[in-house]
This record gives sequence, structure tokens and C-alpha cells, in this order.
Amino acid sequence: MDTLSYKTQSAKKEEVERKWYVVDAEGEVVGRLCTKIAAVLRGKHKPSYTPHVDCGDHVIVINAGKVRFTGNKISQKEYQTYSGYPGGQKSTSAKEMLDKHPIRVVERAVKGMLPKNRLGRRMYKKLHVYEGAEHPHEAQQPEPFNF
Repeated sequence: MDTLSYKTQSAKKEEVERKWYVVDAEGEVVGRLCTKIAAVLRGKHKPSYTPHVDCGDHVIVINAGKVRFTGNKISQKEYQTYSGYPGGQKSTSAKEMLDKHPIRVVERAVKGMLPKNRLGRRMYKKLHVYEGAEHPHEAQQPEPFNF
């Protein structure tokens, strides 16, 4: 009698093939867009996804200054930073952040959705966000990512 042995294939970091994707953020809702970006950075869109290996792809986000918030978040949502010193807590509204630093809105949202460890920091480095429609990654031949 022949016995069948099905073994789960785990991806190894040397075998992972990385692609480059371009995402146009114009008119997209911040949270919904960033969940999809975080999944691509982790590699969850691939059948070879392995939780303990960085098997994600590079993501280029263009038009980050044209993202939108739903409801009253544009005026009510606050981004907080703390320096560690007494009285060193600062808060910025979403409207102010979108006007002054639109790239940070997308970057902070995606970073919060990635693992909080060495692996997550490595995944975060594959995110490239630009305010306008131009990006310097044409040599990598990025393809548009369809959600």
C-alpha cells in the first residue's frame, strides 16, 4: 500500500520573489486603502504566505495627498506624539496632518497594521509613499495593483 505524505511548504527568505506594485491613492478612503497595502507588504496575497518570513512585495503609493476620510474624521481624528518629557504630548488634527504632511497619514496607518517586531520593521521598509503622481522607481517596472 502506498502512503501519501502531504507536507506544507514554507517559504524561505532566499526563495521569495518580490514584485513592485503602484497604488494610486487619489479619492481612496485611508483605512480601506491601507489595509490592502499592509496585506501586500506582509505577502498575504500570495499562496506561499508564511507568517514568520517576510514574503511581501514593494508598494509605491502615489497621490497620497488626495486621500480622503469618511464621516467627521477629517476634523475629529487626532494624531498624538509624545516626546517622553513632562508636557511633551502634542496632538494634530487629521486635516492639519493632511495639509502639512500628507505622506505621514498613509505611512502611520499602514505601520499600525503591520506586526510590531523586527519582521514588521523590515516589511515597513518596502513601503514608498509620494505626495504627487511622480515616483523615482520606473527602473523596477512596477505594475498597477488591482484590489
